[in-house]
Amino acid sequence: MLLYNVTLIIEEVSAAAWLQWMQEEHIPEVMSTGLFVSNRLLRVVDSPNEGVTYCAQYVLQSIEDYNAYQLKHADSFSAELNSRFKDKYVSFATLMEYIA
Repeated sequence: MLLYNVTLIIEEVSAAAWLQWMQEEHIPEVMSTGLFVSNRLLRVVDSPNEGVTYCAQYVLQSIEDYNAYQLKHADSFSAELNSRFKDKYVSFATLMEYIA
C-alpha cells in the first residue's frame, strides 16, 4: 500500500474557496479515477508558514496505480488547480510506502 500526499500552502484569503473546491469537486474527481482506495484532507495546525497549510492524502494499492494516475490524470488535475488558484499557493507531493 502507498500513500500519495500533496501538501499545499495557500494564502489565507483564498483558503475557504480552495477548501470548498477540494471537497466538492477535486477530491471526488480524483477518487472517480478508480485508482485510489481512500482519501483524507488535513489542515496542519502548527505550520510555520504564512497562509494555511493542508495535506490531501490518497491511498493506493500499488505503484502501478500511482504510475497510471501520473500518466493519465495528474497533469490535468494540476492544470485545473493552477487555473483556479494561480499564484495563490505552493505545493509539493510525496509518495510513501506503508511499513506497519
